[in-house]
Amino acid sequence: MDKDIKTILNELLVDTFNEILTIEQTALKSGKLNDLSVTEVHTIETIGMYKPRTMSEIAGDLGITVGTLTTAINNLVKKEYVERKRDENDRRVVKVVLTKKGKLAYRVHEKFHSDMVNATIDGLTETQEKVLADALSKLNDFFKNNYIIKNQNKKE
Repeated sequence: MDKDIKTILNELLVDTFNEILTIEQTALKSGKLNDLSVTEVHTIETIGMYKPRTMSEIAGDLGITVGTLTTAINNLVKKEYVERKRDENDRRVVKVVLTKKGKLAYRVHEKFHSDMVNATIDGLTETQEKVLADALSKLNDFFKNNYIIKNQNKKE
């Protein structure tokens, strides 16, 4: 008996989510970034390449507390992917920046995502690309509106 479209979509979404996490972790462990977890790479991605950022900004973007982020940043500092720098205008403010090694990790991860997107849209028409983008946007909105915990990044 043929599966209905909802069953197929559910299986595809669950499998895709699980596979992305597994593949991303496997790619990290087998590549140049074998000392990083997926969470650490996403922290590096959130810090960004060029603009020093405060802990509060980064924690807010990640949806975690500053205390939780402090632990992650301490580990990334030990691994030499990140460093803390005092703000030149206000020495009380500490900003986080990527090191050369951190920027390499950022670029490797960015390429992983670029390859994933390119493989996804390869062979699709422009109309199909738009339908896919609209469907994923709707799914993203659903999760944000229904499952993301409100105010989860309040200071501890």
